Amino acid sequence: MAPDSAEARAPARPADTAGMRMLHTMLRVLDLEKSIAFYCGQLGMTLIRRKDYESGRFTLAFVGHGGEDETAVIELTHNWDQKAPYTIGSGFGHVALAVRDIYKTCERLAAAGVKIPRPPGPMKHGGSVIAFIEDPDGYKIELIERA
Repeated sequence: MAPDSAEARAPARPADTAGMRMLHTMLRVLDLEKSIAFYCGQLGMTLIRRKDYESGRFTLAFVGHGGEDETAVIELTHNWDQKAPYTIGSGFGHVALAVRDIYKTCERLAAAGVKIPRPPGPMKHGGSVIAFIEDPDGYKIELIERA
């Protein structure tokens, strides 16, 4: 690797970080059933586990394209007393998923009523073919075509 690479400029990795890996991303959702249906039905994820926390009045549901021991997953958090949609905020960007045929995938998602604010196509500045879709709560999901 070239000496001017990002890796060469990065600070030394602390010893206690060996073995660390991304576990999950948490999203607060208004309608848990609708969100599970979207992530599992439209994006092909599996409901890995789900648990109600009666004393805290919330439910956690974990969905993903594999088990938690092998890949990062999404934690859907449903607060039972939340009545209004959450505000996404300006700090959150998106979750990204690799897809094999982005055009075919977006065609299927559009037919199912999924919002596609950025249709599939090449990035403006060259590189990957991407699209952006929205989940039922308005979270952005970037689709990146990978063979």
